[in-house]
Amino acid sequence: MQVSKKMLALAGVAVVSLASAPAFAHHSFAMFDNQKNVTLEGTVKEFQWTNPHSWIQLVVKDPATGKEVEYSIEGGSPNGLSRSGWKRTSLKPGDKAVAVIHPLKDGTNGGSLVSVSVGGVQIGGARS
Repeated sequence: MQVSKKMLALAGVAVVSLASAPAFAHHSFAMFDNQKNVTLEGTVKEFQWTNPHSWIQLVVKDPATGKEVEYSIEGGSPNGLSRSGWKRTSLKPGDKAVAVIHPLKDGTNGGSLVSVSVGGVQIGGARS
């Protein structure tokens, strides 16, 4: 059975489109309010040193209710973080931390990491 050039071209376009879709979807920061900074003081529950982005799970006291709530904070890639001074061990469960984030636009507990400090010492460089 012969495959036409047109069929090969269509198959090639489909493969390239499917392969590039995750790259386009991955880099959107539209969900964060980059015009606003929120400072959170809490306790590190978990630091995930993973690709494509690291994550900090920070437990903070909700000022309105007094209850503890967990924030999921998206950081940079391990490669980018390590170039600015971070290590896999920079944050440990139980660390008291102050994080500055760009909050999620929908108001849920999360955001994009701007800076974080432990014991008054900033880890790595801050981003805007």
